[in-house]
Amino acid sequence: MRARVPRFQRWKPLVGDASGSQLLEFAVALPLLVVFVVGIFDFGAAFNVKQKINNITREAARFASTLPESDLDAIGTPASITAIRDLVESHLQAGRMNDCGLATAAAVPNFAALTWTYTTGAGCPAPLVLTIERGYSFQSIVLGNNLKVMSTRVTLLYPYQWQFNRVIGLMAPGATYPGVSQIMTDAIVPNMD
Repeated sequence: MRARVPRFQRWKPLVGDASGSQLLEFAVALPLLVVFVVGIFDFGAAFNVKQKINNITREAARFASTLPESDLDAIGTPASITAIRDLVESHLQAGRMNDCGLATAAAVPNFAALTWTYTTGAGCPAPLVLTIERGYSFQSIVLGNNLKVMSTRVTLLYPYQWQFNRVIGLMAPGATYPGVSQIMTDAIVPNMD
């Protein structure tokens, strides 16, 4: 007579083999890993762009504050405003960023507020907007006196194309993430003259 093998003994070799379960776990975890890695790189790149445009606007405001205001009453775009735009454009190129055709953009003036706005989007996913306010003022208290400080304010809205949208569909099919964001920064420096 033949000895009976208990049922669990017959399945024991199959239960002990873990290679199939490891492959399944990897297949489930891989999309999550890809989303995390792309997210980390994408947010890091966006932070890098923010730091670059912070530096660019700070340099542009510092440069603008040293320029004379004597040409601001001219009709059209004064040479000092064009020089500020050219500085921003050259810094964008030096930082290996898309200048979106800023060098060829025309300013829209608001002479009453001493403000010039450049809006361009050539080759960019959204408009790049540079605003130069030579007549910006703020209140400051010095030794108990309330003073109005005339300043220059430079504001830059820069379009950023997110890569995260390409991989979010791995985790949630049909999900979307905003493809383009406007990263904004500004800098204010008191005028020297």
